[in-house]
Amino acid sequence: MSDTARARKLADRIRVVVAETLQRRIKDPRLGYVTITDTRITGDLREATVFYTVFGDDEERAASAAALESAKGVLRSEVGRQTGVRFTPTLTFVPDALPENARTIDDLLAKAREADAQVREASSGASYAGDADPYRKPGEDEDDEEPGTDGQESGTDGKGSPDA
Repeated sequence: MSDTARARKLADRIRVVVAETLQRRIKDPRLGYVTITDTRITGDLREATVFYTVFGDDEERAASAAALESAKGVLRSEVGRQTGVRFTPTLTFVPDALPENARTIDDLLAKAREADAQVREASSGASYAGDADPYRKPGEDEDDEEPGTDGQESGTDGKGSPDA
């Protein structure tokens, strides 16, 4: 049985250690503006997945991915030294899809705004097909009948026979 609180704490610690080590010790010129966004670790604490983003174009992302792969050994040894766990987890670096997902959502929201603007523009000169407010309000009955009656005798269904 795995301790999820321990795994979560270890994942947070690994994220901090990797980010600080990248900032202070790794001097690879291929490494661009890398941000460690999240770290997940398996229940047996043997494998850690480190999610990262890179500010820049596709070429800079590829160069940063290569730099992270080459620095994996140094980063793993630093994680082992600073966490003090019996078995240092293996590190796997995965580019985070968050920026692409955010860009996709922004594009969809822009399309929805354009569609709303087109509907608003088309309906600006339109008028209602019926009354502006088709619902009756209490106290505004048009006929003289008592409220709650519809012209039927009580106890009959309108045809003279008793209600069933």
